[in-house]
Amino acid sequence: MFPDPARPSVKICGITRPEQAAEIFALGADAVGINLWSKSKRHMPLDVAMNSLRGVAAQHALVAVLVNPDAALLEMAIISGLFQALQLHGDETPMDVEILMSRGVNVIKALQVRDAASLSQIGEFPCKAILLDAYNPGTYGGGGHAFPWELAVRAQEMFPDKHVLLSGGLNADNVRTAVQQTHPVAVDVASGVESAPGIKDLGLVARFVAEARAGWGMLSQAVPLRTS
Repeated sequence: MFPDPARPSVKICGITRPEQAAEIFALGADAVGINLWSKSKRHMPLDVAMNSLRGVAAQHALVAVLVNPDAALLEMAIISGLFQALQLHGDETPMDVEILMSRGVNVIKALQVRDAASLSQIGEFPCKAILLDAYNPGTYGGGGHAFPWELAVRAQEMFPDKHVLLSGGLNADNVRTAVQQTHPVAVDVASGVESAPGIKDLGLVARFVAEARAGWGMLSQAVPLRTS
């Protein structure tokens, strides 16, 4: 299941070339996001994913990225059997999430973080997994913008039962620091590992995975101070 709270994870989001999925997993990624929003520059039609990624999906975690999907697309994404999770980036309500969860769907709700006040919405959603992204109205993610990481820390303090995924402006140069500062259950990157929208630079992917793992590794090696 993705995300796995027992194992910090790396998700590479928004491929447009199906063959890159297997290559990305070979580099150590834990999940690959397939963007089903037709207006995205990283869009992959569902029929393309279904025809080309079944072998990969049988062994690895694919995540459907959706933005206000119509009923037909949502249903096809669910029954395709291709995805371990649906990542909702639009204006979906807590009730929408609850209905999906009642069907046994693993939901990741993506929320844009503008300021500390915007964190309160996290508690409204029943799903455990919450992806925090930069505030960028109209883009629904993937813009390469960061938000103050201390807000991710604050979110986990406010909602310790949630599993926070960190996104927004991450790349191979900053992901180690981001992991060390925010302790997320997963990191999610799209533009930060690309040579062009939807085309992943495998060298950058390898560096990103290694740097994220190094950040978590340093956290696991930290020895807490004794208080007695």
